[in-house]
Amino acid sequence: MSALDGVDPETRELLERYGFDSARFEELRGRVASGALSPASNAVAGEVEPPREGDVDIVPSPGAPAYAEARAAGLDALRRGRVASVVLAGGMATRFGGMVKGVVEAHAGRSFLSWKLGETARLAVGLGVEIPTALMTSFSTDEETRAHVRGLDVPEPIWFSQSVSLRLERDGSMFLDAGGSPSPYAPGHGDLVDALRDSGTVAALRKRGVDVVCVSNVDNLGARLDPVVIGAHLLGGVAMTCEVARKEGDMGGAPARVEGRLVLLETPRFPPGFDHDRITVFNTNTATIDLRVFDDRHDLSWLYVEKKVDGRAAVQLERLYHELASFVPAGFLEVPRSGPRGRFLPIKTPADLERSQPLLAELLAASPLDG
Repeated sequence: MSALDGVDPETRELLERYGFDSARFEELRGRVASGALSPASNAVAGEVEPPREGDVDIVPSPGAPAYAEARAAGLDALRRGRVASVVLAGGMATRFGGMVKGVVEAHAGRSFLSWKLGETARLAVGLGVEIPTALMTSFSTDEETRAHVRGLDVPEPIWFSQSVSLRLERDGSMFLDAGGSPSPYAPGHGDLVDALRDSGTVAALRKRGVDVVCVSNVDNLGARLDPVVIGAHLLGGVAMTCEVARKEGDMGGAPARVEGRLVLLETPRFPPGFDHDRITVFNTNTATIDLRVFDDRHDLSWLYVEKKVDGRAAVQLERLYHELASFVPAGFLEVPRSGPRGRFLPIKTPADLERSQPLLAELLAASPLDG
């Protein structure tokens, strides 16, 4: 008997529309029931060490020869139409009072989406080229995001959506909400890896001449297309460049060596007791990736995550796209957090948004073409 037997018609329609994989769900549900997927299974096996000297490059500063070289390479790629922006605007829309964050006003009358799409459009106009944006939504954000973007004076993005799954109890049985219905959720931005390809977005971008994509969260307003960052990736000769920033009391994923191999680990992947202070940088969830990386299927890890839903513990299984760094040649680039060239300004809550207003004004006054 399938766990989906008896699922109400409305939930079934949602699952079908957003690509629910029932076979995969049943396989993962069995792994939770057996204990193969658990909080303990999140941690990687083997010796984990901090990055070594030279593992993390620093984005070159204006005035340095490396800056001019990287900027020239990035500008050339942009002018040749080789670069696209990919904005992650999925998830569950839970941190702004249930509002879809992308449509919330971020600064000076501009929403998060207006900022992210508008800054790419501003760069494109400055260079006299087209720079496509691919926008990943979820079942929770798709309709409102599409309606909002229709009212913006920005080029139409390429739309695609992440998948959907159902929450579980700790024993692997179906989690039912307060109304007795299954509880859908968006299973992490690791969906990007398959969704970008399976939606036809990779093919659409390649047809337009794109071979490099810059991936960032909709709520990181500092992560704009930057010719220097793009050029540093191209000159680095890797398939993926992950941006990291200097810690200022932050927790989060970070580059580390597992059994000697340099990878990117999210916090739950570190072994219990690991001293995170030994690593001075953390993952900003922004990356520049060769488009060819998405041609292949990569067996990203499923993480066991517990959330409070209706006051009870619910199990979600999630994947993270930056685990691609374990499958393809990857580099790490330390970028400035703030200032005119700042690239890490995540806004997770209304309080973050209020505190960030002066920094947003500073960013808006600067252009990636400056310098």
